[in-house]
Amino acid sequence: MQRPYLKIDHVCRSFARGSTSTEVLKDVCLTINKGEYVSIIGHSGCGKSTLLNMVAGLLPVSSGAILLEDHEVNAPGPDRAVVFQNHSLLPWLTVYDNVRLAVDKVFSSTRNKAERHDWTMHNLELVQMGHAKDRRPSEISGGMKQRVGIARALCMEPKVLLLDEPFGALDALTRAHLQDSVMAIHAALGNTVIMITHDVDEAVLLSDRIVMLTNGPSAHVGEILDVDLPRPRKRLELVANNQYIRAREGVLKFLYERTHFVDSAA
Repeated sequence: MQRPYLKIDHVCRSFARGSTSTEVLKDVCLTINKGEYVSIIGHSGCGKSTLLNMVAGLLPVSSGAILLEDHEVNAPGPDRAVVFQNHSLLPWLTVYDNVRLAVDKVFSSTRNKAERHDWTMHNLELVQMGHAKDRRPSEISGGMKQRVGIARALCMEPKVLLLDEPFGALDALTRAHLQDSVMAIHAALGNTVIMITHDVDEAVLLSDRIVMLTNGPSAHVGEILDVDLPRPRKRLELVANNQYIRAREGVLKFLYERTHFVDSAA
């Protein structure tokens, strides 16, 4: 039996304020195989980003454990790279230098200067940003900034790429272009990806599986949907695809029923 590449094992997370404690996530269990693209979806406030931040090592678990290749995750590391909704680029550095900074941090002892330069440019070309290497963040568009953020994450050769609503602040056309780019990168690299999203169509288009969290507090995994669509995927061809339509309906049904339950109980 194949051992899980990443295992989220009965994870709970609580936040304390004074004498009051709020349990955001309760008994979350999930296994992810190497090379999988998994989306996590749920209503606002259910703890999606909290879960991602624990996988990234930015937040400790209250109980349970997160294991990556059987090693416990308890701190940030280059084996897990995060791309946030806000690009987080350093404004005084060029596009090249923003990526090179991460390359030097991870590979300064294992690759020489020329190799680090080539690797920086390779990752910029991978996201189609090599032409803008000398520009600063203020001189490029929001979509281009996200491309640079993705290049900076990929250049560390992470075991898991963590995407926290990476396209949420972009217009629809730019979002579609970036989704296509991420699909192409995933196909080329076979990397393991966990993505937080509110967008049902995005989740179905990109994912191998969609993990649906219940409403908080004490949110947990409500359902997991397998997206049985062959790759490569082309969005225009999927519009009338019955498997795509069923997957989309399955996620919407889950989200609607959870909202309806909460509204009825209010």
